[in-house]
Amino acid sequence: MSLKGRRIGFGLTGSHCTYDIVFPEIEKLINEGAEVIPVVTGTVKNTETRFGKGEDWVDRLEKLTGHHVVDTIVKAEPLGPKLPLDCMVIAPLTGNSMSKLANALTDSPVLMAAKATMRNHRPVVVGISTNDALGLNGVNLMRLLSAKDLYFIPFGQDDPFKKPNSMVARMSMLRDTVIAAINGEQLQPVIVERYKDLP
Repeated sequence: MSLKGRRIGFGLTGSHCTYDIVFPEIEKLINEGAEVIPVVTGTVKNTETRFGKGEDWVDRLEKLTGHHVVDTIVKAEPLGPKLPLDCMVIAPLTGNSMSKLANALTDSPVLMAAKATMRNHRPVVVGISTNDALGLNGVNLMRLLSAKDLYFIPFGQDDPFKKPNSMVARMSMLRDTVIAAINGEQLQPVIVERYKDLP
């Protein structure tokens, strides 16, 4: 299946250490002909960490996609009724945003874009990156795994010995997950061995 002509929303939340492995996956979607609409949380836009400045990540994202970032809830809402997406991707999806999504809280542009897409019964693809997937956030992970119109990039423990509750998506499987999701299927297996494929 080709992604040519598909409108794909791409949401980033605040797992700053994951951006370097996500950006090449965005580029793959664009190279296959998809139009990628970038959506960011306030944390992405306004935070400076050892992984870089928020404004630099936003600038890089806008240059890559050719679109200004959707950075407010008001700008994200039309992605449902007026400017529908074929698929909405959230990668990385932090534990904080995961818990909000699982409990129907819509307090960021990324979560509004997801809600707007699910309203149209279009697929939302998530790539988790959270230190507590097997801790307090486990209940939210399970709730999302059973949600309609929501699909997971296969994920696994990234450091089972030092961070046993942490799970991260295998971002290299993002494109295949999007294609499966557009076809109404969850890419399998969902749980993969993750820590062995890290650099």
